[in-house]
Amino acid sequence: MAKKNLISITDLTRTDIAKLFEQARAFKKNPFLKKSALGSKSIALVFQKPSNRTRVSFEVGMVDLGGHAIYLGPEELELGVRESVKDVARVLSRYLDGIVARTFKHKDMLEMAKFSSIPVINGLSDLLHPCQGLSDLFTIEEKFGKKKIKISFIGDGNNVLHSLLLGASTLGRDLFIATPEGHGPKPEVLKQAKKIAAANKSLVEITDSPAECVKDADIVYTDVWVSMGQEKEKENRVKKFRGFQVNSGLVSRAKKGALVMHCLPAHRGEEITDEIMDGAGSIVYEQAENRLHMQKAILLKFLNKG
Repeated sequence: MAKKNLISITDLTRTDIAKLFEQARAFKKNPFLKKSALGSKSIALVFQKPSNRTRVSFEVGMVDLGGHAIYLGPEELELGVRESVKDVARVLSRYLDGIVARTFKHKDMLEMAKFSSIPVINGLSDLLHPCQGLSDLFTIEEKFGKKKIKISFIGDGNNVLHSLLLGASTLGRDLFIATPEGHGPKPEVLKQAKKIAAANKSLVEITDSPAECVKDADIVYTDVWVSMGQEKEKENRVKKFRGFQVNSGLVSRAKKGALVMHCLPAHRGEEITDEIMDGAGSIVYEQAENRLHMQKAILLKFLNKG
């Protein structure tokens, strides 16, 4: 039986992911496919953090599928302050067909899923960003098919990297990582990803050398050095991440014609230069577009028992 919630990419099997990719491809080809599939469904977007791609893609996705989305930002709920997470989950379960949550603390995401009787989709937590990871891996498959390639991630061991780790290893893709000392992925996530990768005969390698990491890479991926909620650490983080900027010098060490990815929002001039962000090898905006197609596939699976 399929799991009710999407909290981590590991809630999906390799077959599940392949089916999501197939559905996303179909939606990309025909945006109005299955336009009435969720005609009687409503979801809540319970967001503690501001959002562009996650909010818009889920709202538009529901409209395209004939459903309805209600945005509940921090000012409406004050989740965990004005009202406990479990009370919100229990009440919304009586009104709606699903919840997309975007929380600071992963424990709040887990509590939402525990006390909800309807599907909960992780729209981002401080630990994981599965919808982003799935969309990124879909984008990579669009470009390279299933052939063996080298994906190199340069930057912080954050929620995006965690989901890429778990997703790439599940799909048998090689992922090479460069992070400054003390800023690598969570040990428990890295251990889990390496275990999955070993079973799927793929590689997970980590280094503190960006130049070594990107050598012969097909994909160079980066993300912000300072995530939401880490603003007080900005000065120290910028110092530690010097040398980890994705610029023309670093990308020149990758394979000729290597593609560059960034999940957005970008801090231009910090983790990535304008030259690379806006260059011929950038697929950043195609990657962003694919969030919509993937979100629709996810909604269809979890709200329509697809």
